[in-house]
Amino acid sequence: MNLWNSNVEIDFFKKSLDGFASVEDLFYRLNSKYYAYIPKGSTSNGATIQSRNALIGKFTEKWAKDLFDPIAKKLGLFAINGVVCNSLGLNSQSSADLAFCTTNENTQKAENIKLLFEIKMSVISNYEYISDNEIKYLGDYKTHKGNPSLLRSDSMLKAIGKAINIRVSSTEGEKIPIIILGNSPITKNYTHKADVLKNSGVIQGFLSINPTPTESDYILKSDNKGFQTVKDYDELEKIINALLSLKLNFFSSMITKTELGRLIQIASQEKSDEEKAEKFLKLLKGDND
Repeated sequence: MNLWNSNVEIDFFKKSLDGFASVEDLFYRLNSKYYAYIPKGSTSNGATIQSRNALIGKFTEKWAKDLFDPIAKKLGLFAINGVVCNSLGLNSQSSADLAFCTTNENTQKAENIKLLFEIKMSVISNYEYISDNEIKYLGDYKTHKGNPSLLRSDSMLKAIGKAINIRVSSTEGEKIPIIILGNSPITKNYTHKADVLKNSGVIQGFLSINPTPTESDYILKSDNKGFQTVKDYDELEKIINALLSLKLNFFSSMITKTELGRLIQIASQEKSDEEKAEKFLKLLKGDND
């Protein structure tokens, strides 16, 4: 299985043009030429073509499902797009882009969801439209004015917000890992935030499945792997398998150190480490039984 690359992006343009999209839906017109992004040095702005967003969104969600499907099957699970689970705050207007589930249905119970993906992927490099059968590669994301995928602050913030919404919707989402999937590096400003979000358990990491987004320097991974670039399919499978082999529990609170110490003291009276953890988590939620 191949990860994201320029051939996938060219395939997206060709399939869209073969369907119902027009050239103007996909490319910027500049000096009688059509570009995926406005090249740097041009006097034109780099505003996003809104019509392309929906098209690339559907394409990347389906592409990601096909990519992860063999991994899910090996685990006895189903990779499903558009998963709805009201108890997790995932409704028809804001469903899970991709999930690993125990049953092959779009509407799921929380206990049947084993892994959630929020997909923030887009066209990364720049291309020139020549004809429906010829899309010419022009250069990587550093050669154009766009900020694709995880390089966009709004994409990062929307993904983080959705993950937080899942975490706070109910206790049923505390054991479900959440991955934010992209196909670009992140900016330097977000490397520390990515690590904090991973270490706090809000998400289990940002993954870019584009091994070579540029030939020049870029952020390959953050210090604590809150963000990391996957280099090949074997590495991707190892990351997912390792994540699903853990029994994770998300917990958060804001209490005084005195109260925290009291809860730890009570929980420490349990026999095993697992029982101590279970007791502590119950106490944090106000369950004193």
